[in-house]
Amino acid sequence: MISVVIIGIGNIGTHLYTAFNKLSNVTVTMLYNRTEKALLPFKNEVNTTTDFTKLPNANVYIIATSDDSIAKVSTQLQLQNKLVVHTSGSVPISVLNDKNRKGSFYPLQTFSKGAIVDFKSIPVCIEAENKTDEALLLQLAESVSNSVHKISSEQRKSIHLAAVFVNNFSNHMYQIGQEICEENKVPFSILSPLIQETVAKLNTLSPYNAQTGPAKRNDIGTMQRHITELTNNTHKEIYSVISKSITNTYGKKL
Repeated sequence: MISVVIIGIGNIGTHLYTAFNKLSNVTVTMLYNRTEKALLPFKNEVNTTTDFTKLPNANVYIIATSDDSIAKVSTQLQLQNKLVVHTSGSVPISVLNDKNRKGSFYPLQTFSKGAIVDFKSIPVCIEAENKTDEALLLQLAESVSNSVHKISSEQRKSIHLAAVFVNNFSNHMYQIGQEICEENKVPFSILSPLIQETVAKLNTLSPYNAQTGPAKRNDIGTMQRHITELTNNTHKEIYSVISKSITNTYGKKL
């Protein structure tokens, strides 16, 4: 049985707790959060605390807080020579305090509270300073996911950067698309099949080979009309910058 303490009940912490709670070989012995209010939904399920001095003994302590607070939280822990890991994609394990053994447990997915996720399909990237801790994190990760990877801090930073482009930026494009639809009294749902097909194509094609559209064709007339039709100056800038990147990628110059 692997015992786990989760520190921070935000999006990732909540989803980790839910996933671990379904396993027979993992037990979450306590949830910590800075504020009592966030812990209230879990009071009848698991031990909770807002006091670092009350953390129980466990095999793994998972810091699931914001990136900026990881170093501070690891310093505040009243622990010695325990395995402490964080869930950040962009923060190296070196920021963790030296009084404990260091590692990372990074689920590569976008998490929103209330959204149902299949953790078995989520890639989990692990890192540890020694083979014993690595083996423990590997066992924990393989219990919850079918896609586990040993990834260094430098590799994880690159993965996180790529994830910002494919997830955060693409979702912002959906938002802009929705705004354009709403401005013109068109339901955003009409674009849903296109969005689904764009993602599905990547199962058989590389992003390079899947690219279509006026920028790839260097269709200057269409692109100029689009920019004219846009009413938001920021959207005009985004359209121009991305179109230029696409045309340059395919050997054409705007």
